[in-house]
Amino acid sequence: MTGIHTFIEENYRHFNAGQLRDAARGYVQHLRAGGRMFLSLAGAMSTAEIGTILAPAIRGGLIHGISCTGANLEEDMFRLVGGRSYHWIPEWQTLSPQVERQMYEGGISRVTDTGIPESVMAMIEDELFIRWEAAANSGRSAFPVDFIFDLLRDPAVQRHFQDTAGSWLLAAQERNVPIWTPGWEDSSTGNAFTAAVMRGDISRHDCVRPGTEAMATLVRWYMEHCDPAPGLGFLQVGGGIAGDFAICVTPLILKELQLKDTPVWGYFCQITDAVPTYGGYSGAPPNEKITWGKVHETTPRFSINSDATIVLPLLLAYVMDEIATE
Repeated sequence: MTGIHTFIEENYRHFNAGQLRDAARGYVQHLRAGGRMFLSLAGAMSTAEIGTILAPAIRGGLIHGISCTGANLEEDMFRLVGGRSYHWIPEWQTLSPQVERQMYEGGISRVTDTGIPESVMAMIEDELFIRWEAAANSGRSAFPVDFIFDLLRDPAVQRHFQDTAGSWLLAAQERNVPIWTPGWEDSSTGNAFTAAVMRGDISRHDCVRPGTEAMATLVRWYMEHCDPAPGLGFLQVGGGIAGDFAICVTPLILKELQLKDTPVWGYFCQITDAVPTYGGYSGAPPNEKITWGKVHETTPRFSINSDATIVLPLLLAYVMDEIATE
């Protein structure tokens, strides 16, 4: 057992720190009991290099399914092939509008403290366009992640790989971890695809399978893996559609499909900086989910109100430390 486990046990005992420790303990107990863990990933976590900890966590068997925004999907791919050309922007909190405009005109898109060159995005979009067009012309349809996984298998694209150890997409592909991307159109590649169809360069929208089909596949996957005890756990990083989409699987099954004996999520942990008093779902406390049939009153529930870029590495490192000792 390494220092991270001991450090957290000795220092993280109260308030949000205590929630982190208890959530980590619960995560370990869930896996040891034979459960699986589902991760929802919002925000700009890929650009924040969350793959540094998430990739080994996936390879270590800590994550078994993922729902992420289209931005997180593409931004891990962008970093994989172009991370060395990114711009570090240490003064991002005090940039003037004029400097922001200069970055725009210079082909740099800023994500907080990181500038992504448009040339990197264009390279991936060009490769995806070839695959979208081929799918449209052949009558094939696939999900956004299927096209991305096809890129990861392409030797011509692989020649551009840089930090492979830090790519959570590569890790997910290696471990056959399924990925869903609700609201994919709200991303750079989703915008590029929409524009291509509107221009007539791609003949049909449905070569990329829609969100309702994605939900149906997630429902089937959930029902295959939600053993009665301890079932599937849910680790929600941030809020938004990545979390909302995935956790709604259980009320869909219980209420809409009327499959009343299906277990709800068996563990729930949310990392968020949102609070419930503003009325946003991202800040909804875990207990509220009981009323929707998403978790049970006996489900271990944790809410850590903090920065996910700080909390998630600590949480996953603790769990990997514990599991690795077995």
